[in-house]
Amino acid sequence: MSDIYLGLMSGTSMDGVDAVVVDFAQSPPKLLAHHQQAIPAKLLRQLHGLCSPAENELANMASASVAVAGLFADTANQAIQLADLSADNITAIGSHGQTIRHFPELSFSLQIGSPSHIAVQSQIDVVADFRNKDMALGGQGAPLVPAFHQAMFSHPSEPRFILNIGGIANITTLVPEQELLGYDTGPGNTLLDQHFKRYHPTGLDYDDNGDWGRSGTLIPCLLEQMLSDDYFSLSAPKSTGREHFHLTWLDSFLTRPEFSMASPEDIQCTLHHLTSQSIAQQLLNYEKGTVYLCGGGDNNGFLLALLAKALPKLTLSRTSALGIPEQALEAMAFAWLARCFVQQQTGNASSVTGASKPAILGGFYPAN
Repeated sequence: MSDIYLGLMSGTSMDGVDAVVVDFAQSPPKLLAHHQQAIPAKLLRQLHGLCSPAENELANMASASVAVAGLFADTANQAIQLADLSADNITAIGSHGQTIRHFPELSFSLQIGSPSHIAVQSQIDVVADFRNKDMALGGQGAPLVPAFHQAMFSHPSEPRFILNIGGIANITTLVPEQELLGYDTGPGNTLLDQHFKRYHPTGLDYDDNGDWGRSGTLIPCLLEQMLSDDYFSLSAPKSTGREHFHLTWLDSFLTRPEFSMASPEDIQCTLHHLTSQSIAQQLLNYEKGTVYLCGGGDNNGFLLALLAKALPKLTLSRTSALGIPEQALEAMAFAWLARCFVQQQTGNASSVTGASKPAILGGFYPAN
């Protein structure tokens, strides 16, 4: 059997679908192809709508799930072509799907993008629904990538911290002789993107390089009040999403009299500080080590400057320095999780998610 797998990922920020083709027959695994495809505007609006309660949700979700599956399958097929392979060369696809609700307090997480449709349209077996088995065992169902980070990036003597700044930021701590930890630190790009789009309805969907935020001035009192949110003081394991950190959450602060005259630029600047400070406060106790960045936020120069200033004892780098490109890393993790399923190996880490035991994650959807 081939040891080539395909991983599909679309994150909280919904900035596109990533497909990777990975050969696990060698160590480290070889990335054979990486293809990213944008989410069409109509589908993106539909997905954003599904992230909040609304009328006729079930029909909208069904329509979006089939459309997401078609987009995922098309992205997968193009990645296979880029790798100069055929469907027969791929053992299985690991599909994360598109998260529209994540409720760890209810032991439930929902990702759409019908795996059966992906399997039929790609003619490749699919492994999907990775989160709910962990949640059935009492875990958060997230983050799932730390076990992959440990397998790929652990070092016998160097403390390493893998920081993924997607819509939500999450961190994995790989410290020699310490238990594996990984959890969501809070908002990554999600509030930055939503606030930017509110004032820039056309053009880019994000604050390029953080330039708009850099043009503003920090509002210390606003930052302090946002950081007082209960989520930031929770102990791990913990996970969060757009269900918690959204524009309504932000507006609950901005409608207070003391912030009613704040400029949009100053708010954007403060949101950059919120992301950087909520990450940095998790790492202040470490005297040495390297923070390896990945995710869309690693292209935000203003955010990286704030992180470097907040973490003077640590070195900032990128996962590409360890052999895995930043934008391919999460999709590669789901290729690895599919491989774990096929080989009947556990894919979660109880110390990360809080599950009662390690488990084989995912459900199987055959192509035929």
